[in-house]
Amino acid sequence: MQSSIGSSKDHQENDYCTITEPTQVVVMMVPFPGHGHLNVFLQLSCIISRYQIPVHYLSSAIHIRQAKARVNGLNPSDVANIQFHDIPTPSFASPSPDPNSSNKFPSQLQPAFDATLQQREPVGDYMKDLSSKYKRVIVIHDVVMAYVVQDVALISNAESYALHCISAFSQATLVWDQMGVPFPIKFSKELPSFKNSATEEILHFMSFQTEPYKFRSGDIYNTCRVMEAPFLDLLAKEEVAGDRKSWVVGPILPQKALSSAQKFDTQHKCLKWLDKQERRSVIYVAFGSTTTLSDEEIKELALGLEQSKQKFIWVLRDGDKGNIFEGGDVRQAGLPEGFEERVEGVGIVARDWAPQPQILAHPSTGGYLSHCGWNSCIESIAMGVPMAAWPMHSEQPRNTLLITEILKIGIAVWEWADSEQPVKAATIGNVIRRLMASEEGDEIRRRAQELAAAVGQATAEGGVSRLELDSFIAHITRQDDMIPA
Repeated sequence: MQSSIGSSKDHQENDYCTITEPTQVVVMMVPFPGHGHLNVFLQLSCIISRYQIPVHYLSSAIHIRQAKARVNGLNPSDVANIQFHDIPTPSFASPSPDPNSSNKFPSQLQPAFDATLQQREPVGDYMKDLSSKYKRVIVIHDVVMAYVVQDVALISNAESYALHCISAFSQATLVWDQMGVPFPIKFSKELPSFKNSATEEILHFMSFQTEPYKFRSGDIYNTCRVMEAPFLDLLAKEEVAGDRKSWVVGPILPQKALSSAQKFDTQHKCLKWLDKQERRSVIYVAFGSTTTLSDEEIKELALGLEQSKQKFIWVLRDGDKGNIFEGGDVRQAGLPEGFEERVEGVGIVARDWAPQPQILAHPSTGGYLSHCGWNSCIESIAMGVPMAAWPMHSEQPRNTLLITEILKIGIAVWEWADSEQPVKAATIGNVIRRLMASEEGDEIRRRAQELAAAVGQATAEGGVSRLELDSFIAHITRQDDMIPA
């Protein structure tokens, strides 16, 4: 990775290859109903549609509305090319998140997740209808929607591919956990356990996916070989993949998000404020769409930001409800008395939905205090922004190990083994200063920028990720078995 390649923040939008003749293939996208999954599936839908392949995006009416409402960095004309189809879904409860839960997994979303188990029949019917109109139906589904799309195995001209929305590292370590054998690659720190990172309810939900998952014809990974080659190689082994093919096409991001932030909606207060700050002087603080901080965590984070004496943008909002459009009381998390007055001119607190890709792409952003959800990780990596990692649930502790110990482009706020102990303001402030105002932080930032340049090259025309995407398109549009009988 040579820094002479250039920063991905200066990367310009590239056109994707197009197929000159209309294809006889149709693609069905079946996402999991969480923001990060809905978003990635919509981004990939837009990319595939540029190859002149019709794309149908299937979800509940509520979650299609959510995906459209949070379109970020996508070209509206690309979104207009997607055919959205509402899948009949039973009504589900939409409770508010519990900020005081000892387990940070967003259990308030579980009713929405469970409702998807009733989508098998309508998704199967839609699949059969498309199979009568096209020579081949390609179903791209979330790993945890395998149960819903399993009837693909009953349709002779249909095949399915699983899109993995987590890191290859997390996926590989999870597979080896399930096999009950030691992971073949050693690390400087012990692999984090999944203790307190999930709930019994989500594990039960995932158990429904195990057998139908075997029906897939291949795998698509939202990562890049320059980031995760050793773990992708493990996942390609015959004892894991069998005879299935895989394609590593990431990072899947809106192309506009890879170019100058000045091209975006500069009316958002965060971007207007960033325009007035010095280059790489601001740390962005956000914990994704599913994390809810307790009052005590908010207090310690506020004091830590203040003690760090670094400029910041803090997106302070609770995790999503299952139906983000449902009314009701919205918690207004309190800040320490006088905090916003004391940090005036140094930082701002945003309580609305912030344009994260644009904030990370802005030249004034120099760090990201993050929960280490995979979408946030790859956005930060693509923009060359180093991370302070504060994992909350799911595979985030393992992503933290990847970011801090393997790629070495971040600093851990705490060790997952100590997750039952509260994180104090002094620790937070110290990590922020290390990342933003020290020689250690400068070295981490240099590595992050080199990795961003390599990732930018991989996703550009002729790069390894772009070539694998072209390979996938060539595979699903193959003509050899599409000749009418």
